[in-house]
Amino acid sequence: MAAATAADVAEEMASVYSGKLTLYVFLTCGVAATGGLIIGYDIGISGGVTSMDTFLGKFFPSVLHQEQTARGTSQYCKFNSQPLTAFTSSLYLAALVASFFVASFTRALGRKWSMFGGGVSFLAGATLNGAAQDVAMLIVGRILLGIGVAFCGLSTPIYLSEMAPPRLRGMLNIGLQLMITVGIFSANLVNYGAAKIRGGWGWRVSLGLAAAPACVIAVGSLFLPDSPSSLINRGRHEQARRVLRRIRGTDEVDDEYGDLVAAASEIEVYSGCSARRWPWRDVLQRRYRPQLAMAVLIPFFQQLTGINVIMFYAPVLFKTIGLGGDASLMSAVITGLVNIVATFVSIATVDSLGRRKLLFQGGCQMLVIIGTLIGVVFGTSGDGNISRALAVCIVVFICVYVAGFAWSWGPLGVLLPSEIFPLEVRPAGQSISVAVNMFCTFAVAEAFLPMLCHLRFGLFYFFSGWVLVMTLFVSAFLPETKGVPIEKMTVVWKTHWFWGRFYSIQDAHVQVANSKV
Repeated sequence: MAAATAADVAEEMASVYSGKLTLYVFLTCGVAATGGLIIGYDIGISGGVTSMDTFLGKFFPSVLHQEQTARGTSQYCKFNSQPLTAFTSSLYLAALVASFFVASFTRALGRKWSMFGGGVSFLAGATLNGAAQDVAMLIVGRILLGIGVAFCGLSTPIYLSEMAPPRLRGMLNIGLQLMITVGIFSANLVNYGAAKIRGGWGWRVSLGLAAAPACVIAVGSLFLPDSPSSLINRGRHEQARRVLRRIRGTDEVDDEYGDLVAAASEIEVYSGCSARRWPWRDVLQRRYRPQLAMAVLIPFFQQLTGINVIMFYAPVLFKTIGLGGDASLMSAVITGLVNIVATFVSIATVDSLGRRKLLFQGGCQMLVIIGTLIGVVFGTSGDGNISRALAVCIVVFICVYVAGFAWSWGPLGVLLPSEIFPLEVRPAGQSISVAVNMFCTFAVAEAFLPMLCHLRFGLFYFFSGWVLVMTLFVSAFLPETKGVPIEKMTVVWKTHWFWGRFYSIQDAHVQVANSKV
């Protein structure tokens, strides 16, 4: 069945449940979304700190010397340093490893305690980095930050998708991406101010202030209820019913509660018994192949938009194209502000226009070829200076690029994996998505500066090629999920022209049986 028909099914199912957007669920999701602050703050702070001469002089003096003597050599290569990229990318490697353990923790203890653990770990890492005396101390701090990112990156999107009313799930889930953009913007402001501190310790302020968003999510999570889905999955049925009544603002929750119970027991229907569940094994079964493919490809494509290159290397990138130190940090502040404003566009439209249209439009917009402008200035050699007019033009094009990402692949790359998996494999599926995201982010962080040095402006053509591929993929293979209750999401895949082939007749009978529970 065509994707358009799947969208019709979604619209038909959107009005199944009673309830409304209550102040309680809005505030609850708002507090949970602050987990995005720690992710965004780190993305924004890393590039700014690595562009500060005082930081480079203390920890990476060879890079500072290379930057200062880069006149007459390729602008593209003056920041190419393996220790410097290791500082940035160590967080993502730690998050990659941690994500496989966080899934079991989240399943056993619930979403709220996973968010709390993320805040505590990030706080410890921020403390170490702010007080760092050598590179080893920096790396250990980054590893703790990575563990915190893994906890929050896995549990928060699931929590938001499970708590939100189906018709507004996109809007409330994208609150996480909004907080990520706020974290990036805040970090850029901190970097801009810290760079002006005399005495050479401004970088400590930048790194140490990561403790602030860590405290927000750690303390805030203590006041959150766990999601009804998580409570039911752990056998706390009456507590789940109470939470569901409160977040929906009505006592008429029997339909939704029944579907949640049916979703939690679906794996028992397949196995014919209530044997111990093995979500890591189950998620590899044929009937989960469509969701698994998306859990891998969506974060893979998201990172190959090149956005993290723009965000955590923005100050370095702007210095590379010829802007001065203060000007490069201010340009990063500008792109951060654009990121926030454009995210509000996604919040306002994701539940009306749907996921597919935003991804397609954003992909087309990101095909703006930034590399052409940089190539005109530096050519293939990377020599030369840049005029103020051309520098402003490059910043404008980068802002257009960031806006396209911020209302498409940015928020939807987080939303989609969190809403497509059935309950019994949801933490495992989200863990795979986070792991792929962290691996790709790690790979991009490790490879960007060497690739910039060797490919020069052609690197941006590399990312543009991937944007074209992912835009075509969305058009052909991604079904519309707006408005579909999360526990009924399987129907979207069964009615899709391609993914429907992965479901057997037995699957269809189970779906019918569960819908009548």
